[in-house]
Amino acid sequence: MTSHSTPTGIFITGTDTEIGKTVVAGGLAAALKAAGINVGVMKPIASGGMEHKGRIVSEDTIFLKHAAQVDDALDLINPICLRHPLAPSVAAEIEGASIDLRQIDEAFAELCQRHEFIVVEGVGGIAVPICEGMLVADMVQRFQLPLLIVARPNLGTINHTVLTVEFARSYNLEVCGIVLNASQEEPKGLAEETNPKELTRLTDLPILGTVPFNEQLQGSTPDPDFLSQFIGEHIDWKGLVGANG
Repeated sequence: MTSHSTPTGIFITGTDTEIGKTVVAGGLAAALKAAGINVGVMKPIASGGMEHKGRIVSEDTIFLKHAAQVDDALDLINPICLRHPLAPSVAAEIEGASIDLRQIDEAFAELCQRHEFIVVEGVGGIAVPICEGMLVADMVQRFQLPLLIVARPNLGTINHTVLTVEFARSYNLEVCGIVLNASQEEPKGLAEETNPKELTRLTDLPILGTVPFNEQLQGSTPDPDFLSQFIGEHIDWKGLVGANG
C-alpha cells in the first residue's frame, strides 16, 4: 500500500445493499464539516454508475462530495466506478475491466494528505467481493480504519447485524458501533422498539443512533446544512472522532 501516516477516519459498511450507508456517510461528513473539521470523503469502488458529463459516475459519489462540500475531483473520491449494479468482481468481469488496487491506494493516500479526517463508504456489505482475494473486509484492514456498521431498524436486522459484526471480528477489525437507518418510510412496530437493546446485548456494541426516513435526504444533492443538522440530531458522531484519537 502507498506509504502514508496512520489515517484518521471511519469506514462505513452496511448489513446489506441499499441500507442507507451514503446518507449516513454524507451526513457524518456534513456534521464534521460544520464542526470545523477538515473532512474528506471517499467511495473507493462503486458499481451501478451512470453517465454524467461524458463519464461513468456513481450517484453516491456525487452525494458524498456535495455533502462534505469538498473540491476534490470525483475521480479522486471514487477512483473506480463500474456500470453494472453488481458485486465489483462480477461487474468488472462482465465489463472486461480490471480492479487496480494501486489506484485506490494512491487516491486514499492523497485524500489523507488533504484532510484531517476521512469518511470512507464501502460498496455493499462487508463480505462483498471486490476482486480476487479481496473482500470489503480486506479493504477495511488495508485502510486501517475503525468500522461503523449501518443496519436497518426493522424485523430481520438482528440476524444480519450480528452476522456482520461477527464477520468483522473474524478479521480482527475494530467495530466502533452500529447506526440503525430507515431507508424507506415504514410504520414503526415492536421490532423497531426492541431491536436496539437486543443488538447491544448480542454484539456488546453501542447503537450510536437511529436515523428516521426523511424525504429531504433523497436525491444526490440534499441541503448540506439540513443534512448536517439532521444527522447531528440522530447520531452520536462526536465519539467517532474521539475514537480516532
